[in-house]
Amino acid sequence: MEQDKSVRKKRNKLSKCISQTQFIAYGFFIIIMTGALLLTLPIASRDGQSEPFFNCLFTATSATCVTGLVVVDTWTQWSLFGQVLILIMIQLGGLGFISIGIFLSIILRRKIGLKERGLMQESVNTLQIGGMVRLTKRIIKGTAIFEGVGAILLSIRFIPQFGLLKGIWYSIFHSISAFCNAGFDLMGHTEKYISLCNYVGDWLVNLVIVSLIVIGGIGFIVWDDLYTKRWHVRHYMLHTKIVLVTTAILIAGSMLLFYMMERGNILVGMTGSEKFLACLFSAVTPRTAGFNTVDTAALTDGSKFLTAVLMFIGGSPGSTAGGIKTTTLMVLLFYVVSNVRQTYGVEVFGRRLQDESIRQSACILTINLCLTIVASILIMTVQNLPMSAVLFETCSAMGTSGMSTGVTRSLNTFSRFMIIMLMYCGRIGSLSFALAFTRTKRKPHVQLPPERITVG
Repeated sequence: MEQDKSVRKKRNKLSKCISQTQFIAYGFFIIIMTGALLLTLPIASRDGQSEPFFNCLFTATSATCVTGLVVVDTWTQWSLFGQVLILIMIQLGGLGFISIGIFLSIILRRKIGLKERGLMQESVNTLQIGGMVRLTKRIIKGTAIFEGVGAILLSIRFIPQFGLLKGIWYSIFHSISAFCNAGFDLMGHTEKYISLCNYVGDWLVNLVIVSLIVIGGIGFIVWDDLYTKRWHVRHYMLHTKIVLVTTAILIAGSMLLFYMMERGNILVGMTGSEKFLACLFSAVTPRTAGFNTVDTAALTDGSKFLTAVLMFIGGSPGSTAGGIKTTTLMVLLFYVVSNVRQTYGVEVFGRRLQDESIRQSACILTINLCLTIVASILIMTVQNLPMSAVLFETCSAMGTSGMSTGVTRSLNTFSRFMIIMLMYCGRIGSLSFALAFTRTKRKPHVQLPPERITVG
């Protein structure tokens, strides 16, 4: 009894010293380091030789942060054991280890306290702490259903191509990778780093992967709202409305832009259906998924720039996706429109946004933009690489997208470390990463006198 009391006291003392944001940041760090060490084992490599630790660290970070950037081809380098490790890290990173931990506690009938509910709220970015247990159950069940259905549908194509066991494994791996917006693939058996280019005109593979990416990227909060209110659109939360409208606009608009910029390039020689699928996939996958059905390096400069913008935006809050998030983008755009029109407050769908949301959005955009620019400059300082390729790579890492023009394997140790840091910040959130090293906000007793300056 006395030993149990001492353990509880130590846990309570530790919980007071570590904030929820720090706990999540440290948790992801532990998962990454554990995964990297396990990948260094000879059994994890296909040739039975230990892979250098830094390559394993890069792979573990990319998998846990559901990015998809790789320095070695997943199928060529890693054995079945290594592939399973990568898939476990993808699932932990996509759902969040907090969600999985709480679900296990529910199964074991352990009490879910206020601290655990607070961690869950921080992990999935919910608006209120109530209903965390119910939400966790729905997240796990929904994930199992979507990934399971995706695997079954993909097996229709993969089993005839690769055989029963290999086809099932490929279906499961790519379904989880797509839903978690990870972008890891096992198609290197035909050609290294080819991703899904062999399926550019395959309706089944394209629609399944695209659907999984979108479902995983809209966020768990939206899931819960859609499930609870079904077709009662008027009763949807403002968050849900913004996410759905923004996602639809980004997909439709990007498809049109990709077609206009690539109709004289990579789309030449394709059939009408292949062009449609190529544009659809190219519009969806940059939103932090990382797969590609066309050669990314062969895109026009305009398409590469559009892809970088989409990677920087990313998915939605509380999802498996990264980036600054769709809601951040729309809040700032509405704020700009409100200032130009000289109206009081920011009004969206008959509601006025809180000032705190605007401040956080501005902070997130600024931090992500600064990190991306600084990392790009530092990489170009130590390596003579094209600016467009480096900026594309840093946007991909910051948005945890995983798309690359092929420069990843050319990066030296320092540049790879910068990409690792961007992937880590992109997964836990740049603002959360910054808050992990700051103290709790306190209002000062004495404030300095304000003074206006000229801006703009």
